[in-house]
Amino acid sequence: MIELVEGDITEQQVDVVVNAANSSLLGGGGVDGAIHRRGGPEILTECRALRAGHYGKGLKTGEAVATTAGRLPARWVVHTVGPVWSDSEDRSALLAACHRNSLHVAADLGAHTVAFPAISTGIYRWPLESAAEIALETVTNTLSAGSCSVALVRFVLFGTDAYDVFREQADAMGLGGS
Repeated sequence: MIELVEGDITEQQVDVVVNAANSSLLGGGGVDGAIHRRGGPEILTECRALRAGHYGKGLKTGEAVATTAGRLPARWVVHTVGPVWSDSEDRSALLAACHRNSLHVAADLGAHTVAFPAISTGIYRWPLESAAEIALETVTNTLSAGSCSVALVRFVLFGTDAYDVFREQADAMGLGGS
């Protein structure tokens, strides 16, 4: 099941909150900064440990990795690095990979509920219409493939504009939900 809500992703009571992270995993602006601020130092501590280990050069675009959710009402944060929009290079597969890989990491954790932001639509300038189409199609296809135990994906959209664009795309795809 897919839900769309306008709101604050840091307030979601779900198993997993997906963070639109930067490759450093050490916090930043937008969703990333909000998750780190509200989640507290536990998230940063685990991100630093990841950087000291397997992710010494940072997390690659499209990949996903989990940490504690710290003080967030979620259980875990799955960090993924979205692509920067380019009008000269098609990076759609990378944006799709963010969603698919985040769902697989969440499923590996045993999560049943996942909240996504509109990945790459902030400072990375991905057009909302395109991001909505890629996100909704990828999540729908991943959930319907049966290889993922996640039962509910909630897109938590910041602002009426983002919500309206995702709602229009979901309606065009024949997706129910709220």
